[in-house]
This record gives sequence, C-alpha cells and structure tokens, in this order.
Amino acid sequence: MDLGIAGRTALVCGSTRGLGRACAEALAREGVTVFINGRDAARLDEALRDLRLISAQVHAVQGDVGAAEGRRALLAACPQPDILVNNNAGPSPGQFLSFDHQTWMGAIESNMVAPIQLVQAVLPAMRERKFGRIVNITSAMVTTPRPHMTLSAGARAGLTAVMKGLSFDTARDNVTINNLLPERFDTDRQEQMARVAMQRDGISYEEARRRQVESIAARRLGRPEEFGAMCAFLCSALAGFVSGQNVHLDGGSYPALV
Repeated sequence: MDLGIAGRTALVCGSTRGLGRACAEALAREGVTVFINGRDAARLDEALRDLRLISAQVHAVQGDVGAAEGRRALLAACPQPDILVNNNAGPSPGQFLSFDHQTWMGAIESNMVAPIQLVQAVLPAMRERKFGRIVNITSAMVTTPRPHMTLSAGARAGLTAVMKGLSFDTARDNVTINNLLPERFDTDRQEQMARVAMQRDGISYEEARRRQVESIAARRLGRPEEFGAMCAFLCSALAGFVSGQNVHLDGGSYPALV
C-alpha cells in the first residue's frame, strides 16, 4: 500500500530506541525525510547509522525534548515538518503519596507541556499547507489508570484533552491529531517495569516478565514494528478522515466498550 507521504518531512521525538524509533523506521521506509531525536549522543549516532541503511534522508538532532533548549534545537533543524510524532520517556511508576510538587511538575512539563509547545510551533504552517499529521505517543494509562502510574495518567490525560479540543478546529485544514496508546510492547520500558515489579512484589525477573505477558489478551508482548506501522498509517494521506482519536495498541486488552 502506498501511503502517499513520500517526500514529506517528519519530526519524531525520542526516537533513538523503543516505540519512537519504530515510528521513525516506518516513516523512513515510506520515503519520508525523518529527523530523529535523542539526548544521548552515542545512542543517537548509532540510531542514525542504522536508519540510514533504510533511507539516506534521515537526520539527527541531539537534545532533550522535555527542555526548552532541546525543543529549540529540534525546531531549528526542522522548523516546518509535515508530520510531528510527539514522544518522550514516561514518568517513573511509584506510590501516589510519595510524589512531591517538583515530581508532578516534572511529569507535566515532560509529558504534557513539551508536546503542546511543539504542536503550537508547527501547527500554523501545517494549516497553511493544508496537510499535517500530529501523532502523540501517550499510554494505555490515559484510559485505564493504575495506582502506581498516576504521574503518567495525569500528565498524559491532560495532553489528550488539549489535543481532542484542538482536533475539532484543525480538521478543516487536513491537519489530523491522534494519540497512540501502547500497552506492553517489548521495549526498554517494559524491562524497567519488570524490575519495578520485582522490588514491589518480591518476585523474580522471570516471574515479572511472565506476568506482563499474562496481562495481555494476546498472551504476548507487542512488537515495536507493529506500533510503527500504525503510526505510519495515521501519518498517511489515506488517514485524513481520522482525527481526535485514541488508538489502543494492546493485543486486545482494553476492557471497555468505548
């Protein structure tokens, strides 16, 4: 299937590994010029080398997307992308009563304010060109919060509400805004979550990983390339009638009807 986005330009945040990298790979395969981003210079260089085996039109921008300086660097390198994929490391899990004011502000800045400000920066040109695709990588915690994930649920639910309201206004200009809600993909994040479960529940690593698999209806972890494929479709010319949506990628585990 030709997604109709060859020659477009994409800015993919937090894309040296995991789900962000999977999205960058999928877009590069579609002929999109991709700007990847990460904080660690060595990891960024490695990702760039690997992605240039797929496409020569991949560029790297070092910086922390959660910081104003990092966002300025991204926008200086790619000021008018056709596609914006917002992604950042999620807040650490923990007990609600242990989170102080600074911790809450850090989560909100990184997982709500930062993506909002990037959208503010790139949206006017998208609307003027009558083409734009904004995809926010959030979390299943937006719709199915858990007690140990309140930081993630709170910040990302706030982002989701802002983006939903905005989507009504941008659809007329062929600028779509959608959110991808992953649950249990086989990435470094699930390694982290397994080690948290080991300490919290006093179990082995193997048992923690087994429980992860058992929590998914498909009885397996998701593959990053499956996530990247969905992102690429939402960024495509064929997805212009899909906007303001939360798309669960969770192996059939979402428990609600709507």
